[in-house]
Amino acid sequence: MGIAHEKLEKNIGLLAVLVAVAVSIGGLAEIVPLMFQAEAIKPLPGVKPYPALELAGRDVYVREGCYNCHSQMVRTLRFETERYGHYSLAGESVYDRPFQWGSKRTGPDLARVGGRYSDDWHRVHLLNPRDVVPESNMPAFPWLAKNKLDGATVQSHMRAIQRLGDPYTDADIAGAPAAVDGKTELDALVAYLQGLGKHAPRGN
Repeated sequence: MGIAHEKLEKNIGLLAVLVAVAVSIGGLAEIVPLMFQAEAIKPLPGVKPYPALELAGRDVYVREGCYNCHSQMVRTLRFETERYGHYSLAGESVYDRPFQWGSKRTGPDLARVGGRYSDDWHRVHLLNPRDVVPESNMPAFPWLAKNKLDGATVQSHMRAIQRLGDPYTDADIAGAPAAVDGKTELDALVAYLQGLGKHAPRGN
C-alpha cells in the first residue's frame, strides 16, 4: 500500500487527474441537491417580479456597484435580526438575477431598507450622502438625477427574464415604456430601494 501510494505521489499527471475527479465528485454532491432545492423554492406571499421602474432601479444598483459595499442578506444571528429585522429567506429573492446577497458591509445591509426613510431622504442621500449622514464615506451619484430611463431597454430586459421563467405578462412588458416615461435613474433607484424587504416576515 505504501509503495503504491509513493508511486502515485511521484506520478504528478495521474495525481492531478485523481484530485480533479475527487473535487468534481465532491462538488457535484454539494451542488446538485441545491439545484433541485432552488427549483422547489416558492416566492413568499406577495413577492412578484419587479415592476418596470424597480427593475430599472435594480439595474442601476448593479451597474453602479452598490453591492460592493452593501449586502442584502440578514443572517440568522441575533445581533443582525435586532438591527435589521427578520433574517432573509430564499423566497424573497426568487426573482433576483443575479442575487445581491453579498457579504461585505462597508455600508449597512439594505435587505430591509424599504420604507425606513422617505423618498426625499433617499434622493438627498444618493446625490450627496454627507448631507444626511455627515460621517458617510459613500460616494455621491449626482448623474443619476440627469440620466433619463430608456423604456425600450427596460422592456427588452423584462422580455429576456420572462424567457428565463419570471412570470411577466405580455401586458406588463407592453406597459414598461409608459411606466418609466420621463423618469430618471434616480427615480428608479429610489423605487428599487423602497421595495426592498416589503414582503419580509415581521418580527425576528
